[in-house]
Parts: sequence; C-alpha cells; structure tokens
Amino acid sequence: MTIRVILADDQPLIRAGLRMLIEQTAGIEVAGEAGTGLEAVHLVRDTSPDVVVMDIRMPGMDGIEATQMITASDARARVLVLTTFDDDDYVYGALRAGASGFLVKDMALEDILTAIRVVAGGDAIIAPGVTRRLIAQFASQPRPDPKPRELRGITDREREVLKLVGLGMSNGEIAAALYISAGTAKTHVARLLTKVGARDRVQLVIAAYEAGLLDS
Repeated sequence: MTIRVILADDQPLIRAGLRMLIEQTAGIEVAGEAGTGLEAVHLVRDTSPDVVVMDIRMPGMDGIEATQMITASDARARVLVLTTFDDDDYVYGALRAGASGFLVKDMALEDILTAIRVVAGGDAIIAPGVTRRLIAQFASQPRPDPKPRELRGITDREREVLKLVGLGMSNGEIAAALYISAGTAKTHVARLLTKVGARDRVQLVIAAYEAGLLDS
C-alpha cells in the first residue's frame, strides 16, 4: 500500500527537497503541499493522506494549531512535526496537540523516510536529540498542573517501564536496564498504552512527565 503524504512548510525549498526525495522512493507519494497550517488542514480534509509532515513555524495558523485541528477531526492522518533545535518551547505544545513524532530538519534523508513509514504504521517516533532536549525541558519547568497525575491500575514494574519510556529509552534499552527480555518490555509498553489511555509512545512520554516520574 502506498503511503500518501502532505508536506506542510512555508519554505518552498524545503518542500521541494522533500518532494524530490519522496518521488524517488517506492511506496510513498506526495498527496499535496501546504504553505500554512490552514492550508494543511484543508488538504487533509480534501485528500485523506496517511501522514502530514508539518513545520511548526508558519504564518497565520502555525503547525501546533493545525496539528490539533487535524488530530481532533475524524481524519486518519497522523502528524510528523518538523522542528529545529531552537523550537524547544513548541515541542510540548505539539505533543499535547497530538503529534505522533518529531523530526529534526537536518536529519539524514533516509531517516526522514523511515520516520514517515513508522508513523504511517501507527507507531510514534522522536529524533534522539529532540528526546533528550524534551526531557531536559520537562525536568526544568513546573508541570501545568503542580499536582502529579495519578496513575491508576498500573503495577510497580509498569511504573518503572513508564519512567524509562519517558526518558526516551527503546524497548531494547528498557529490557537491558531492568534485566528482562525485549519481548517482555514490549508487552509492558503495550499494556501501559491501554492502561494510561495513550495512543502511542509519544503520549506515554507525556504521561510519565505529568505523573512526576521525570522529576528526579
């Protein structure tokens, strides 16, 4: 099945570069291009893409507001946000808006294609550098609600796993840290998604932060 992608960025050169990359790749095609967040919202409605590669900073409606409108609608599209390292203040807002992942604009082209495939497949992805800075940002500022989120119905082991997910660890890294198998780590993560009511791994990072697991 071909993955249909919308490119939303106010810089035509970036869109052109991504389009050229995608056109040379089997199994992925560009369904449309947008220069503003509002254009992206309209394109999603009109073309029903699988993935929107969304810039944060755009004139008029920015990428965060557009992401929120897309994920709140009945659209099946998942949003993959393009960021630069000076966009840290926007990252939490985009996560809360429902973004399924973050890409850094200077990532290797092959990594961008991999991220599109991962998000289209229903998973989430955050560039490692963004993850580290995101966690550092979480740890350095008070939560919107000073009272930690209460996590009901999760075991002590699942709480440990959730903290490690929040720290940006992969299933393999979690398995090594807790001396369990990768399959067991994957099972714990899957159960957490259900128990916490998170749709993907990115939302588990938010849950870990809001529960105060990243404070120490």
